[in-house]
Parts: sequence; structure tokens; C-alpha cells
Amino acid sequence: MTQGTSTPAMAMLPGTGVALSFGELWPADAEFATTVVVAALVATAVWIALAIVRWKTRGPERVLLLGGGAMAATLADEVAASGRRFRLAGVVDESPIAERTSGVPWVGSPDQLSLIIERIQPARIVLTMNDRRGRLPEAALLQARLHGIKVEDGVDFYERVSGKLAIEALRPSALILSGGFRRLEIRPRGFWRRCSRAVECLASALALALLSPVIGLIALLIKIESRGPVFFVQSRVGCGGRPFGLVKFRTMHASTGARSEWVRDNVDRVTRVGVWLRRFRIDEWPQLLNILRGQMSFVGPRPHPASNYQLFLKQIPYYHLRELVRPGITGWAQVRYGYANDLEEETEKMRFDIFYIKHRSFWLDVRILVSTALLLVFDRQSHQAPRKRGAGAWPDARRVVPLG
Repeated sequence: MTQGTSTPAMAMLPGTGVALSFGELWPADAEFATTVVVAALVATAVWIALAIVRWKTRGPERVLLLGGGAMAATLADEVAASGRRFRLAGVVDESPIAERTSGVPWVGSPDQLSLIIERIQPARIVLTMNDRRGRLPEAALLQARLHGIKVEDGVDFYERVSGKLAIEALRPSALILSGGFRRLEIRPRGFWRRCSRAVECLASALALALLSPVIGLIALLIKIESRGPVFFVQSRVGCGGRPFGLVKFRTMHASTGARSEWVRDNVDRVTRVGVWLRRFRIDEWPQLLNILRGQMSFVGPRPHPASNYQLFLKQIPYYHLRELVRPGITGWAQVRYGYANDLEEETEKMRFDIFYIKHRSFWLDVRILVSTALLLVFDRQSHQAPRKRGAGAWPDARRVVPLG
């Protein structure tokens, strides 16, 4: 080859004997497509940055409650616990007594709603009247709606702010007409179900392979410290109400008598190794086997012991809805509330579980997995105490009696 000249770089197509230049392998159209993709990514990043700035700089949304009493008080507590997203502007009720029951300033009566809206300029009106027949100022509400003010039922607002459902206030018709409950395990297999199952099998098998040396070491430590098997297998209720054997590392000494299933009644049995296994949720690792068997998912409501099934089915409203999805190693109730130690706390967790079942999605599962990882790192009490927030039970909730 003569010095000072150049030839295009060539590439051979395997098995063909045909040589192509890199210009042919990477044509101008591909360069244009790359430019478009990069520009789209930059535009998306700018849009996200601007959205974050708008969210950080805008003030909380002003909320006006139409109706006083226990429902208004519950929503007031939930709004206070929700951070800077909402701010209560006042409560509209027949008399100022609503201010004393809800803790929200009374701003007038329903027949003055138009003037109140003009004065307060709320972004949202939430209906919290217990009895609305013939009492709603419909003309004023319609006018507000047409002027861009959101009008929302108190039950729906409670669900969105608290991340749970008011199961005691839900009528079956509300669930029938609900827009949620789209991705249920009880339904015939679909594309989303097959894809998620394939990903779960691959991830659990890979995790078991990578963790096998650590699992062996943990098994040795359990055997050295206390007598008994390495694994603890307990009958739990899964999808469709079918029982299965949930597998965990044993973290307790053998029981010397009859004990309840509540965590607080078994603290004295936890071994020294078990304390650390529970702290970092390592005792849950063997449930990867349950995922491989199709009995559990990574994310879903935690499976309850079969021994408590009939009690919960009788005492907790809509408890049977948990059977519509496979249980999970972690779930919405676990990251938002924590462990339950009596029937009342189990009912509170059920409010979060039904919310998850209703709104189940890929992005909600990702959020739960990220939140679980953060809890493991930063929340040292997440394995033993509920993280109570907001008002707890919906007003007029039926009384539940803790187990003895």
C-alpha cells in the first residue's frame, strides 16, 4: 500500500466471505436515529428536572372540607401526616362545633359555600358529610367544578392521601364500580402474568445461586447456637385460599407450650443469631424457594398463618380479597406500617393490603422494593414495631377485640 493513501476499514461478515466497510455497517440513517434518541433523552431529562423544580417550588394544595364530624377529623389527621402536599383551608358545616371535633377552622355553613369559595380559593373540595340527602349545595359545587376546582368524595380522598382503603366504609357497590383490581392472580394467565412469573423465577434462581455460600454459613451458625432444624416451615394461606408451607430460617428456640402467633408474645424465644437475621430480614431468604414453586411473589400481601385464617375472615372486612393475589416476601403494608401484634393492627394492615390489590402495578412493586431496601438500611425497628402514621382507623369502624 502506497504511503499517504488510506483505505476504508473493512469488516468480514462471518461465514459469508463478504467484506463491508464500517460506513455501510453504520449508515447515515443510523447516525440520524442516534441523534434523535440522544435529543429525546436530553429533552426527557430537562422535562423531569423542570417537573421537580415545579413540585419543589409550588405550595401545598388548599383543601376545603364540606362537612364536619369524625370523618373530617380523620382526614385532618391524615393530611397533617402527609407532609407538604396538602393544607386544610377550613371546614364548612352547619355549626362551628365542627371546628372542635375536627381541629380544622370553621369557615361557614353550606348555604354560604359560594362566598366561602370566593374568599378562600381552595384547589379541592372534599365531601365529608355523613348524610348528604337534600343537604349538598349542588349549585355551588357545580359552579366550583366548572371553574377548575376539584370536588372529591371523602373516602376517595382518604385513599389517595393515606395509601390505604377505608374498608369499614366501603360498600360492595363501590368495589364493583371501582376502576382498580386489574392485575389479579386469580384470573386466567395473561401476558403480564407470564412475564412477571418468568422474571421472578429467573431472579429467585439467580439469587439462590449467588447466596448459597452465605446460606450455608447461616445454617451452620443456627445449628451451633441452638438445637433444632435450620429451617422453620409454617402453614400459610396463599392465592385462592390454598395453604402452603412457608420456609424461613429458624430464629427462635422451640416453644415449651401453646403460644399465639403475635410477634410480641414470642420475643423471649428469639435466639442471638435470630435477632440479626430478623433485623436484616435474612430469615426470609428461604422464601425464594416458595417463589420458584409459584406459591409467592417478591411483592404482595404477607401470607398469614393458616391457624388465624378463620378468625381474620370473620373479623376483618373484605379479608377474602387477599386471596386474589399471591402473597409476597414484602408488601405495601410492610413498608407503610410494619408488624402487627393484635387483631386491631392486623385490620389496619388490611387497609394497606386492599389498597395494593386495587392499585397493583409494576411501578408500585418497584416503589415497594426500593422502600424495603431503604428500611433495611435505615430503620432499625422495622422488624418489630408498627410505623403508625395518620389517624389509623376510619371513623365508625366496627370494634375488633385483640386476641388473648
